[in-house]
Amino acid sequence: MSEARMPAQLPAEMRWVEPFGIVSLLLLAATQALAILQSPADAAMGHLQKIMYIHVPTAWVGMLAFFAVFVLSIMYLATKRVRYDLLAAATTEVGIVMTALTLALGAIWGRPTWGVWWTWEPRLTSTAIMLLIYVGYLVLRGFAEDEERRARWSAAVGIIAFLNVPIVFWSVKWWRSLHQPQSTRESMSGTYWNWLWINAVVMMLVGIYFIALRYRAARIERAAELKLENAALGRSEVHA
Repeated sequence: MSEARMPAQLPAEMRWVEPFGIVSLLLLAATQALAILQSPADAAMGHLQKIMYIHVPTAWVGMLAFFAVFVLSIMYLATKRVRYDLLAAATTEVGIVMTALTLALGAIWGRPTWGVWWTWEPRLTSTAIMLLIYVGYLVLRGFAEDEERRARWSAAVGIIAFLNVPIVFWSVKWWRSLHQPQSTRESMSGTYWNWLWINAVVMMLVGIYFIALRYRAARIERAAELKLENAALGRSEVHA
């Protein structure tokens, strides 16, 4: 019996998820508060600039999540192991949430800065397209009933969809637009830069927590489905 047809074991080894999540969320609250309180107001944008402590990390984590989907999709096609498909789907969900949050925070920042909630400039447009592509990834998974076909199609989309991620990242360098270039050590003060990276690392921990949470839920759901299927067909359960 191939792994794609084996009931996924209930992931008892993932008991670390809840404590890890609590620590990550508390760290995020602490680092956000400290960054806002300890960094001075920006000379041009005042305290509004501090939205970058959440806006930039969510953007980075979203793109890192989609890179992980790209790698996991390749690993699934190479091994046909269902765990990579489930993990890719969980990572896609978190990447979508992070990207949607990035766009929402960008709109909040853009209204007082640019005078509009939204403008069709390259960075915003390419990010919106990236979001829609990965939403389509989840829609595809919902339409494909056969799990092996669903995993194969999803892996193909996960690989192709990643082509848009470098476009999003480099868009501010390839095209002149309203959006400011990538934040660098030279473009901001040391206090802003240090707190930005601290918050980015903590946001990545939060992203890992949500991915693990969704992956565990997917494993449990799949185990329950295959248990019912085995019972209906009179098969004994074989665990992966």
